[in-house]
Amino acid sequence: MALWSVYLLRCADGSLYTGVTNDLARRLAAHGAGKASKYTRSRRPVRLACAFGRWRARGTALRMELRIKAMTRDEKLALVAHQRALRRTPTKGPDFTSKRSRARSP
Repeated sequence: MALWSVYLLRCADGSLYTGVTNDLARRLAAHGAGKASKYTRSRRPVRLACAFGRWRARGTALRMELRIKAMTRDEKLALVAHQRALRRTPTKGPDFTSKRSRARSP
């Protein structure tokens, strides 16, 4: 079963495009080739600003897409910045450098 994602593209003219797909790589290639959307066809090259969500139901992804499309440009840019910050934040794992967590040798 394919999972659905929402993505934002940054177009050559600086505008943002929001879409939904179940195959992000294929969809980005289609946008790059000018075959995915009339909007992005005339605003190439486009690059991925962010992608998020992994929903089983297409309807859930479409509702999120509509929520994002209703946002102002500044809100969309804040969303992109937030997604980038999340990707840069390392996950908290075990601290293998402390004396306590080191394995004792027999």
